[in-house]
Amino acid sequence: MNYYFITGASKGIGKAIAEELLKDKNNSVIGVSRSSSIKHRHYRHQPLDFSDIPAVEHNLQKVFIPYPDAEKLVLINNAGVIGDIGYVGEGMPNERFEFVFDVNVVVPAMLMNTFLQVYQARQVPKVVVNISSGAGQYPIDGWASYCASKAAIDMLSLTVQKEQEIRGTGVRVYSLSPGVVDTAMQEHIRESDAAKFSSVEKFIDYKAKGELASPEEVGQKIVSFLDRVEEYNDVIVSVRDM
Repeated sequence: MNYYFITGASKGIGKAIAEELLKDKNNSVIGVSRSSSIKHRHYRHQPLDFSDIPAVEHNLQKVFIPYPDAEKLVLINNAGVIGDIGYVGEGMPNERFEFVFDVNVVVPAMLMNTFLQVYQARQVPKVVVNISSGAGQYPIDGWASYCASKAAIDMLSLTVQKEQEIRGTGVRVYSLSPGVVDTAMQEHIRESDAAKFSSVEKFIDYKAKGELASPEEVGQKIVSFLDRVEEYNDVIVSVRDM
């Protein structure tokens, strides 16, 4: 059995990936999120609120339990938030930066650390995919915390991959950008005040012109990627290149 741990599996891209994986009877999915919307005999839901760091730390052992029949182990850090959209220094509450970094960086790092520790002795293929964003590679006004958190995920992935290579573990780590996808996050972006985000009209046009990829389309591409990760040598990858 192949085991896939997916955060944010209750909706959007995470749910699409999970449902695509579950079409194969050899796959089992562990969904890590606050709620569950998938019912399948090979699906297990582990409730976690990523904004509550002590609770996450306390419950990590419930996520990564032993799977003696595992032939492949994959962690997909998909859950993420864009946070408050607005300019730094113009009324942005300081605690909102902490919230975005907790969900987008701290918890994925904790999950990755625990995943590698728990399964390090298992002689099976192991893969970590951190869902990132093009926003981590160039600045977007109004998105300071989101851009910075995704840049952090890119560098975290690059560093952990280098460490795995030095140790000769064979573990593969990727930071994957899904592109512009029709999710709840996009709805939030389109509702932004143009005074706090100068490109809001561009994102409204993406929706109006049907230029947003569906979660299902992106989920299929990511599952296809997971089936052939040996073809990808770069840590930072994009769905658009698949």
